[in-house]
Amino acid sequence: MTTILIIEDDDIVRKLVRKILTQEGYKVMEASDGNSGTKLAQENQPDLIVCDIMMPQLNGYQVLELLQCNQETEAIPFIFLTAKAEKQYMRQGMQLGADDYLTKPFTKNELLGAVSARLTKYSSLKQRYAGSPGKDVDAQLSQRTNRDALTNLPTQLALRDLFNQIVQASAKSSKNKSGDGPKTPSVLPVFCISLDRFQRVIATLGYESATALFQAIAQRIKDIVSTQGVVVRLSGDDFCAILKAVDNKQSILNFAQELIDSFKEPFTLEDQKIFVGISVGIAIYPRDNLDIRDLLQNANKAMLKSRQKGGNQYQLFTAAFNVGKSNLITLETDLRYAIQREEIEVHYQPKMDLQTGKIKGSEALLRWYHPERGAVPPNQFLPLAEEIGLIEEIGEFVLNQSCRQLKIWQNTGLNTFQMSVNLSARQFNQLNLHQRLSRILIDNSIEPEHLELELTESTLVQNAEVAVRRLKALKTLGVAIAIDDFGTGYSSLSYLQQFPFDVLKIDRSFVKNIHLNKANSAIITAIITMAHQLGLKVIAEGVESQEELDFLKKHDCDAIQGFLFSYAVSAKEFSSSPFMSNDFQSDLI
Repeated sequence: MTTILIIEDDDIVRKLVRKILTQEGYKVMEASDGNSGTKLAQENQPDLIVCDIMMPQLNGYQVLELLQCNQETEAIPFIFLTAKAEKQYMRQGMQLGADDYLTKPFTKNELLGAVSARLTKYSSLKQRYAGSPGKDVDAQLSQRTNRDALTNLPTQLALRDLFNQIVQASAKSSKNKSGDGPKTPSVLPVFCISLDRFQRVIATLGYESATALFQAIAQRIKDIVSTQGVVVRLSGDDFCAILKAVDNKQSILNFAQELIDSFKEPFTLEDQKIFVGISVGIAIYPRDNLDIRDLLQNANKAMLKSRQKGGNQYQLFTAAFNVGKSNLITLETDLRYAIQREEIEVHYQPKMDLQTGKIKGSEALLRWYHPERGAVPPNQFLPLAEEIGLIEEIGEFVLNQSCRQLKIWQNTGLNTFQMSVNLSARQFNQLNLHQRLSRILIDNSIEPEHLELELTESTLVQNAEVAVRRLKALKTLGVAIAIDDFGTGYSSLSYLQQFPFDVLKIDRSFVKNIHLNKANSAIITAIITMAHQLGLKVIAEGVESQEELDFLKKHDCDAIQGFLFSYAVSAKEFSSSPFMSNDFQSDLI
């Protein structure tokens, strides 16, 4: 029976995956964290592993790295589960040797399709070598996965062994050298080579042409390295080159420039000349590290620096690239304790109805007051919370706090007051979000129509079909749905027509000095008209001047929020403000 190991810290997701796989006849093992998952994999050697990325103790990347270093587990097919669909996260996993990615939420067919494809490929490779006499099947399979089928170059699975061989050969050569006097110590350069804008180059090519071009690129790099060292294909359009020992830094720089210059010559493909540029990053053994994994990581940082400078150049790694890393680690530690230490607070920014001048509700916004750092900006800690998997806990905290406060204000007589709460991508992708929201509404005796959930375009378009289904499910609760920061991402009429929105929020970047900016004036006027034709209410964010407010009121915007009217304030300040009175009417309109 085929055995599949699930490594996932979310009990609900893990149980769902187990149920789907068990129903299909697979034997399933489970682990709720990276440590126990790695141990289970090493002890049982399953046929396939499905692993979450963001987990306590060991994350998915670390699990994969550990298994790739073990000959018994390095060839096991590995599928990542993640709420992050950005290319950079997929690229990181593929560089480590992952076979596939599934973005949460995924369908049953998507999961079974990925599992079936990986098991079929793994099985066919095993069968191919099963009849070879005198050789162990798993050993041959391991050897097969260490060689890239497209370029015939070694893969990242072989990188550590190749590096160790060059280090040992260098040490042996140095030991055998004769002669007196001081010797310059030998160093080993590690190059990370990435193709500049390669996806754009091949976008117009067919599959066969793109394959032929990539093979020609790999061969050119291999020809430059020749007998000086080895070339490894990492993943995608990234390569690693390790040179044999050199005695001076200039030799390293000369080789890097030779690589760059070699790509000044075009590739000829079906009588068409195609230019491809490269960005090169360099780390040096033993100066920058002793371990190949860390050396490659440092070389990759240097490569990214060269790409940021425009590409088609090389960059040496320096320790300065890691400045601020320790501070980030400390910030992460502090953030993990922030909730239990009650350092995180929910503040509320009022929304004003432009027709009546009255308060129609507020948006719940998170604030972190650190005892030593002071106020930590949300754009610092919220992306970090997303990255380390704390955003779900923080989001749950904000939902509970804001709904509790909403009920308090409604009990004072503000019966129609509406609370808006932002949902992160990870929250939106929670499989039990519908259940969690139901519980919060019931626990706080909140009528659903008084809660508005705000989501950004980028969250929704990661998987539009799934997002539409999830939004419609949330709408069955009776809550309102707002699209936040409209105009900054993937805005189009098709998205507005697909998704069951109630409110459209215009981003502050369009509102600033709108009375002076003809382009933004035209855009906002069109957005308001379009939204009203679709039956949506329109709220403008970031209103900071009377001129901006007058323009929005003139063009029938429904409501505004911004510093002109009020900053986001604590619940206590909000409660004592004059606009909390039923008789309040702003003198701004």
